[in-house]
Amino acid sequence: MSSVAQGSRTAGGPPASYDTEQYRPGRAVTDWEPENELFWKSIGRKVAHRNLWIAVPALLVAFVVWQVWSVIATNLADVGFAFSTSQLFWLTAVPGLTGGTARILYTFLGPMIGQRRFTALSTAVLVVPLIWLGVAVQDPTTPYTVMVVIAALCGIGGANFASSLANIGFFPKAEKGSATGVNGGLGNLGVSVVQLLTPIVITWSTIAIGSAQHKADGTPVYLQNAAFVWVPVVLALAAVAWFGQNDLKVASAPFKQQKVIFTRKHTWLMTWLYVGTFGSFIGFAAALPMLIKTTFPDYSVAAYAWMGPAVGALARWAGGWIADKWGGARVTLLSFVGMALSIAGVIAFLPSGGDGGDFHGFFLCFLAAFFFSGIGNGSTFRQIPVIFRGTRLKGLAEGTPEHAGALRQAEMESGAVTGFTSAMAAYGFFFIPALFGSVAVTSAMWGFVAFYVSCMVVTWWFYARKGAEAPS
Repeated sequence: MSSVAQGSRTAGGPPASYDTEQYRPGRAVTDWEPENELFWKSIGRKVAHRNLWIAVPALLVAFVVWQVWSVIATNLADVGFAFSTSQLFWLTAVPGLTGGTARILYTFLGPMIGQRRFTALSTAVLVVPLIWLGVAVQDPTTPYTVMVVIAALCGIGGANFASSLANIGFFPKAEKGSATGVNGGLGNLGVSVVQLLTPIVITWSTIAIGSAQHKADGTPVYLQNAAFVWVPVVLALAAVAWFGQNDLKVASAPFKQQKVIFTRKHTWLMTWLYVGTFGSFIGFAAALPMLIKTTFPDYSVAAYAWMGPAVGALARWAGGWIADKWGGARVTLLSFVGMALSIAGVIAFLPSGGDGGDFHGFFLCFLAAFFFSGIGNGSTFRQIPVIFRGTRLKGLAEGTPEHAGALRQAEMESGAVTGFTSAMAAYGFFFIPALFGSVAVTSAMWGFVAFYVSCMVVTWWFYARKGAEAPS
């Protein structure tokens, strides 16, 4: 039987009296004490994990919608769409522009609206671009501008990562790293899922709704399947979130409190670094299918493109774990060294002059770049709360009201910074394919190497060297 909270507490335990109904699926939670061991073991862990494991598949499918154009674009010319290579690269880039922009909004809306409602609503709206895409790809006369609009709407799926971060607020500090790794790592796997499954499902006439498209040799394909197959999945996940998650009221914070992060120097420094790690991961994932198709046309996009994002997503888990052992800044520094060397290797194996290049060397170096970007994704997210706790708590005695207030402020700021940096990094999805569509591939690659060198300098000077301003 439930009882209404009276505010009393047992020593070292959960509230002596509280409304247990609030922890049931679909309810708003007002009493939440994850750092209280008895509360966490008796109530908190079960509720937190239920909310996380509902959010993860919803995030994975949101990444599918965000990245579906990276595969669709490689097939349009084959079925009669008269788009240039540059236009196709731009179609893969546009979702990154809207995804990054929407992430900024979602970062601050999520904590205000509540996890349950925001996860459900942000998932359900993805049905709109999926249905429109499924209709548009069946007609090769669909104007390029219409395709750009659809690609932009698909980009909204990329914003869901920022809102999903609110679910990490259910966990105690000791488990936030693992929860973030699960959330980000499995969510990022959506990129591999769409690149692995799309080439398969577009050949299935048994599930097709609408007419087939035909390649030059007469082979039928059903590009609409790449979109329509996810519609019932999206609706089901939205319903599960609506009825199964909770809204955590104590995690809510109005924008006027969160906006303080824009005055913090480390907000911008960590954003620069996360653009280098996650921005590279998501940008390379978007561009690699078209890059393989245009640079090494004798090799199958379907067979190879999905592997890079899978390696990067799985490496994200390892990055957080290694950072806990070695320190986030050291691991981040290592990741940028590895990314710079990997991209230099990619350049060495690209076609040049009369040389046709070496696909296997190119691809292995790209896999290494994905691996190091994933490691860096995990380590940078580990750095952010360490940096903000360190700077806010400096000089304060533990156990004092000032220390407690500063700790709450640090947690709020680190949460907002994590969301904001993820929003800025999402623009890598736009800039990397757009760059490949505008300048020579080799020139673009050298630009990435130079950027990674700048990230090494920032990481070493502010976070990794002896006597650094904010060791993390």
